Amino acid sequence: MALHLTDDPAADDLLTRNPLALLIGMLLDQQIAMETAFTGPVKIEQRVGSIDAATLTGYDPEKLVEVFRQTPAVHRYPGSMAARVQALCTAVEQDWGGDASAIWTRDDPSGAEVLKRLKALPGYGEMKAKIFLALLGKQCGFEGDGWRAASAPYGDEGTLRSVADITSPETLAKVREFKREMKAAARAAKKG
Repeated sequence: MALHLTDDPAADDLLTRNPLALLIGMLLDQQIAMETAFTGPVKIEQRVGSIDAATLTGYDPEKLVEVFRQTPAVHRYPGSMAARVQALCTAVEQDWGGDASAIWTRDDPSGAEVLKRLKALPGYGEMKAKIFLALLGKQCGFEGDGWRAASAPYGDEGTLRSVADITSPETLAKVREFKREMKAAARAAKKG
């Protein structure tokens, strides 16, 4: 199944065919627009020449920061996010033999096991891991036992609350609106 998380066909193609790119895109999805985060991997690939765990693990850290800084920037925080991407790639290289998809395919894992594996990755907390698991289940064909429950509420059917639900420009707009409403509710709760 082809992913449509950005309005950039090259970025979406890379996310569809490269599991590490998808993991990196999810990692970058903080403090910037979702579609900007998920175009980050294609920018990295174009500037480095490759997007694989071994290459990025061994890449000179200072040069990787420069890759992130080039215009258009990969992320608004190039130093810290380059370091996080490098830490993620190192974990994939060391723990999963460089194969990001092994996180959700090795030993036919359940949804709960994949969630545990994702949460063990640098930069992946509870919410990010649940959203990524929901993305795997909703759009990437992952069928591990209990994935919806493990990714709840992001795995719930019929929701438009996260990147896991983006399949078109229309659903992107609806997810963005949901996020705006949640932030407004949180601000109102703080005031009240």
